[in-house]
Amino acid sequence: MEREVAWKKYDEDALASLEALAADYIDFISLNKTERECATAAIAAAEAAGYEPLADAMAAGAPVGSGSKLWACAQGKAVILVHVGSEPLSAGLNILGAHIDSPRLDIKQNPLYETNDFALLDTHYYGGIKNYQWAALPLALHGVVATTDGTVIEVNIGDDPADPVFCVTDLLPHLGAQQMEKTGAKVVEGEDLDILIGNRPLVLAEDASGEADKDASKDAAKDPVKRMVLSVLADKYGIAEEDFLSAELEVVPAGRARDLGLDRSMVIGYGQDDRVCAYTSLVAQLALGDDVPTRAAVCVLVDKEEIGSVGATGMGSLFFENTIAEIMELAGEGGTLPLRRALARSRMLSSDVSAGFDPAYASVFEAKNSAFLGRGLVFNKYTGARGKSGSNDASAEYVAQVRRIMDDAGVSFQTAELGRVDAGGGGTIAYIPAKYGMDVIDSGVPVLSMHSPWEVTSKADIYEARRGYEAFLRA
Repeated sequence: MEREVAWKKYDEDALASLEALAADYIDFISLNKTERECATAAIAAAEAAGYEPLADAMAAGAPVGSGSKLWACAQGKAVILVHVGSEPLSAGLNILGAHIDSPRLDIKQNPLYETNDFALLDTHYYGGIKNYQWAALPLALHGVVATTDGTVIEVNIGDDPADPVFCVTDLLPHLGAQQMEKTGAKVVEGEDLDILIGNRPLVLAEDASGEADKDASKDAAKDPVKRMVLSVLADKYGIAEEDFLSAELEVVPAGRARDLGLDRSMVIGYGQDDRVCAYTSLVAQLALGDDVPTRAAVCVLVDKEEIGSVGATGMGSLFFENTIAEIMELAGEGGTLPLRRALARSRMLSSDVSAGFDPAYASVFEAKNSAFLGRGLVFNKYTGARGKSGSNDASAEYVAQVRRIMDDAGVSFQTAELGRVDAGGGGTIAYIPAKYGMDVIDSGVPVLSMHSPWEVTSKADIYEARRGYEAFLRA
């Protein structure tokens, strides 16, 4: 059952809408390269659309009813938007769930050192990456530094054209014979992913008497390049070396996402796993406007999926459950049993990307059950690895229900597995909300070069995902 290419059905109006969505999406992933930045942008968009902080409603004891629009945030890194429907919350929710973290390099707590006239930052990679892909390309530094006086300083260096950038160095091929004999996993070791950030030594100016401060000169003589870096950080951000202990700094590829292809049919950019699904889910949620859905519409954007959905901001936390419980209390439906009923009666699209079929690596795919760029939103009945290990496996009845929703809305969609049966595999957040008994299926956009610094998607699939997600919320 080969699916039709979505591009063939578009008229001029649809193409204009597709290009407008793609342009906004490119801006979103270019400006928001960390989970904190994505959460902040999502909240700003939600408030512009009339959503109010759940915390304020709780503090005021404000009643919640049909049409209420609320947002909640966990530690600045996970967001939930809820648009209450005409039916009671205990009747169930329609939920879109995506993650806003992406593979990257994290700066260690004690990272800064000098060696052989270079200043470097030590890193620990986050999520599943191929280490060698992060060498010899421009990198940016995003994140926050928290100081002991309670100040939180935002850091964003490398994405403004006027900024400097950073890099992980690589070995020249003329001296790389032994390196090239290593397996791909060992070509660049994890501990070698250090970020080059400086080469200029600190030179102290003399005072009016023509003498430099002897104590300061003695300090500068030891690790002068490192001290130059610390001087720049102190001047620009007011950051001292000790402040790295309480920092969350992420190293990401520098530069904007771009149109890809002479036909401009694709997008190349960092973090499309899974911000392509997070963005389309957010846009679909906000597209409801002031229309009151039948069932409550919920958009969940979580952190930590790339490392197992753990921690206070991952889907494995109680953030989602607690947020729904608080809203039900304000709606006069409080209590453990109504909450359990609401969650068990809910339906969810676990909005995460799928592996796009790549003809350069066709041997690891099974073509009949692969996702192809340009053929629309992808549904994965199951994921997992070898024997579906670790997978949520959606029921046949729920798959049929989702098919009907997509068909009624004229959404182009396809179904897929994650490669050949014994080739590997992976997982999503789907199995976590499924524990409540709700229906959950994985759905998303196919991606080429997944988990690389620059991933590729089709504008048609982005457009169909946004259309499919809205149709699901309205169902």
